[in-house]
Amino acid sequence: MKKFLKVLLAGVLVSGALVGCSQSDSKDAGKVVIYSPNTENEVNSIIPAFEESTGIKVELVQGKTGEMVTRIDSEKGNPQADILWGGMNLGVYTTNPDLWEKYVSPNENLIDENYRNTTGYFTNYLLSGSGCFILNNKLIKELGVEVKGYKDLLNPKLKGKIASGDPTSSSSAWAELTNMLLVMGEKKYDDKAWDYVKNFVKQLDGVELSSSSAVYKGVAEGEYAVGVSYEDPCVSLLQDGADVTVVYPEEGAVWLPAAAAVIKGAPNMEQAKKFIDFLISDECQKIISGLTVRGTNTKMKSTNKYMKPMSEINVAYEDIKYCADHKTEWQAKYAEIKRSVK
Repeated sequence: MKKFLKVLLAGVLVSGALVGCSQSDSKDAGKVVIYSPNTENEVNSIIPAFEESTGIKVELVQGKTGEMVTRIDSEKGNPQADILWGGMNLGVYTTNPDLWEKYVSPNENLIDENYRNTTGYFTNYLLSGSGCFILNNKLIKELGVEVKGYKDLLNPKLKGKIASGDPTSSSSAWAELTNMLLVMGEKKYDDKAWDYVKNFVKQLDGVELSSSSAVYKGVAEGEYAVGVSYEDPCVSLLQDGADVTVVYPEEGAVWLPAAAAVIKGAPNMEQAKKFIDFLISDECQKIISGLTVRGTNTKMKSTNKYMKPMSEINVAYEDIKYCADHKTEWQAKYAEIKRSVK
């Protein structure tokens, strides 16, 4: 397999020269320039396969989603990249509608109809499980508790022993909040669900971690008994031999799509479209099925023995637009709850 050029973006925006491309040489028919926040596992599995399948060379710049979008916006008069891969979703699209090229892949019919491209601008290729707990087996045994769902997190024995992030600043913690609000009320997102959230915040007993990685790492290292996290890193720890258990809440677990989009005016437009096509092709979805995430072709079963079959999980479907429309309101409401329980 060919090696791809990779540049890491660590907290700062770098010049186009650092990417290894300029407007003139980025027109080379044999390459595509990709901006991405994706993990090494995903990058190292998918990009070499794409290069081998198409003969197109990938130049990759990695950084946080916000940094990538800011960079795309700053370059919109003279685009230096072709694709935003990962980190793309409805919220990013609606906040920055002028940054993306309209494209619907002919492979859309291969993926689950619940995750198809309805806007015409971004393609959902991967599903990330936002409703997922990680349990430290030793501590759970010592406490004598059982955790099967959200209701079990309110066990008094777990007070102060739950790792969670701040949904006003963490995307993974925000996804957990919307999962709770979806499944813990009498109706979706109702007052009863918010009552649960208030009780959950009381259970945290002031524990609020600053990063998503601190949640699952803290559980694996024995600082906390339970972490409210997401599937990918939790299963990765299990796969790596950590003494943990991964639990999907019995009340319902949401899988949120990750997407890719062609950047408006992409200098390598045809190559960019081929990358989008590849992401939802059977070839790429088969690769994804062996990772610690899931593809949007839900008919393709996971081949990773550490991934619980979807057929054994109570899958819940989030109203993505409704949650996006209420994000500012709900974040403010959560912040008020946090202040009120101190």
